[in-house]
Amino acid sequence: MRNRSMGTLAAVTLVAGTLCAAVPHSYAEGASTGADHQQVPAGSPPKLGVDLDTVTIPQLQARMARGSLTSSALTSAYLWRIKTIDPKIHAVLRTDPTALRQAAASDARHRHGRALGPLDGIPVLLKDNVDTRGIPTTAGSLALAGSPPSNDALLVKRLRDAGAVILGKTNLSEWANFRAEKPTSGWSAVGGQTNNPYVLDRNPCGSSAGSGAALAASLAQVAIGTETDGSIVCPAGMNGVVGHKPSLGLVSQDGVVPISAEQDTAGPMARNVTDTALTLSVLSGDRNASRPGGSLGLANGSARTGDLRGKRIGLWRLPSLGPEVDALMTRTAKKLRAAGATVIEVTPPYQKRLAELEFPALLSEFHRDIDAYLATRKGPQSLAELIEFNRTHPAEQTCFAGQQLFEQALAAPPTTDPSYRAKRAELKDLSQRSIDETMAAHRLDAIASPTNPPAWTTDCARGDNDVIPSSTPAAVAGYPSLSVPAGFVNELPVGVLLMASNHQDGKLLSLGAAVEHRLSAWRAPHYLRSVGPDATRSSS
Repeated sequence: MRNRSMGTLAAVTLVAGTLCAAVPHSYAEGASTGADHQQVPAGSPPKLGVDLDTVTIPQLQARMARGSLTSSALTSAYLWRIKTIDPKIHAVLRTDPTALRQAAASDARHRHGRALGPLDGIPVLLKDNVDTRGIPTTAGSLALAGSPPSNDALLVKRLRDAGAVILGKTNLSEWANFRAEKPTSGWSAVGGQTNNPYVLDRNPCGSSAGSGAALAASLAQVAIGTETDGSIVCPAGMNGVVGHKPSLGLVSQDGVVPISAEQDTAGPMARNVTDTALTLSVLSGDRNASRPGGSLGLANGSARTGDLRGKRIGLWRLPSLGPEVDALMTRTAKKLRAAGATVIEVTPPYQKRLAELEFPALLSEFHRDIDAYLATRKGPQSLAELIEFNRTHPAEQTCFAGQQLFEQALAAPPTTDPSYRAKRAELKDLSQRSIDETMAAHRLDAIASPTNPPAWTTDCARGDNDVIPSSTPAAVAGYPSLSVPAGFVNELPVGVLLMASNHQDGKLLSLGAAVEHRLSAWRAPHYLRSVGPDATRSSS
């Protein structure tokens, strides 16, 4: 959940080095792993008459409504892709054995004109730190691999109530990248290493690594990620897809393995803003979001796709991410200005102080919140027991052995301590002011910045090579942020991150749809083995 840096917006909304070692795919009695994919017909993929790389949810629903596509066929197609493509990237831990039954139930509703909404029959992958009844939910750790949760997280209940097909679970950075000082993003003891689909020896970034990589490879229509600081938006940027970190509290934290209740949120990821917005409307429980006047503001008729005229965007350049990324931001600003936007260079204040305060506060919050979560599951019942588990299970040490963050959290001041309370209060104040003051001073609709550098080479011995400050202001403030594809640096995707003030999620998605349309930067991955003069494509 945390970076190691301390078409049209829909018809129903808007205009319609060395790879880390992997453990064997058999990790606990009664549990299953990436090899546990449903049996699908061998040979050619199911013929759908749609391009899964580019089709949107409204387009799929239109075909299902007129009977030219079924959810069963769509689900089978994604299961086929998981079976045939996922061995390259290791993004999907397991598929839900009931997925085709869920799809058949959706088909019956569509036949009788009783579809439950825009997500009815749409296959969704869940990050494996979101409780899902009857399916292992591990946070990537063998400590939670034995017994599945008995209840769904609230966000999963909302997806089921909306008719979505729960397709399976994605790999993640173990414990959402909050275990070791030098972790390797996309690695877990349960699932091994997830690879970036664009260049296989490169990293997928952030703890929602599997969700981002799976979407880039078109293994589901949408996926759910989680973020404390950067772990929705960075994997979205680095895997060339869209990721939205909602305003804090818009999506329930119930049943999600935590780092910090003060910053954690689940959020939608997709290959386009349309699908991202529709999924958010379900996750947030906003039954009216797909209708004119919906509370997320997704039906604002003035936000037609591609219409950036009169919009004011602040560009936070972040040259520390390298000259090639900075040059891409220059080209991005030029395109936005050509579309009628005013782009003003800005530098949000207080960033150094935020970096000093955030990590100590998260340590205290993690100890409190992980103890509370572990009490709801079988296995270790406290952070102290979890530390001992990792010490005594060699498979937890096959990529990196450290658990320094666990140990620091165990020794951190409790959240009742006045020093902790002062840190969190200052964090909240300065992070919110960093965005609000910048936006007010320049009368901005959003602040834009690079989401990520080009993906670094995955290397267990070195760990991550990420210094990515762009996610921090919105993450700490609890404000929304949205990454959309901006372009490529040497075959590697880079996103542009948009952030806005609290609970401006609908307006931000609307603006993001216009930016997405203008930049038109998405392209499918080719699964390159590496980049450089001798790079070759792997077979697809």
